[in-house]
Amino acid sequence: MSAAQQSRTSQSTRRTQSSEQAAGTREEILEAAQEFLWTRPFREMTIRSLMAETTVSRPAFYQYFEDVHELMETLLGTLGDEIIGVAEPWLVGTGDPVSLLHESLDGLVRVCYRRGPILRASSDAATSDSRMEVAWTGFLQGFDDVVASRIEADQAEGLIPSFDAQPMAFALNRLDAYTFIDAFGTRPRRRPGPVRDAIARLWISALYGQRWLDARASDLIRP
Repeated sequence: MSAAQQSRTSQSTRRTQSSEQAAGTREEILEAAQEFLWTRPFREMTIRSLMAETTVSRPAFYQYFEDVHELMETLLGTLGDEIIGVAEPWLVGTGDPVSLLHESLDGLVRVCYRRGPILRASSDAATSDSRMEVAWTGFLQGFDDVVASRIEADQAEGLIPSFDAQPMAFALNRLDAYTFIDAFGTRPRRRPGPVRDAIARLWISALYGQRWLDARASDLIRP
């Protein structure tokens, strides 16, 4: 290998290491924020108090976030992406919609069991912090739209009775959010199994009918 090639390889290695280090630092800050929120409300979060719980210096915070509000918006955005990811079986899958819904709710409970303090802190802060109110409202409304669209698609296939999908999506999503906040927002958390069973019964009975409540599958087919 020539000297020039060695130099380029060395520069590429350093860039990769620097990128990995930056991603690790950002993740450490986000994890410290979630840990903070297990025991303290968002209004008490300061950059100083947060960075004291990390292994990096306080100025490192500003490489990734403008302020603690942007940090919280990032946490909510990441949580939203995780929820959409685990909800994909029901949102876009084909086959038995009851089975797909069970699969998605299993994933939803796993995510919110881990991320409960983010839900609780965001909801609490939204009552007195205008920026967090916007973030929290937008977070919830995003799910309203995708759930309503899925309900309407299943209604078009004759799988769900005819009713206005938007308020149903609103009701189911708020039920989920505040159930998860109560169950998983503080330690000790409740056992996830009974929480998952409760929301599954409500979703299935509201959308597909009570005959499927005690089974994880149905004879319904979504093309």
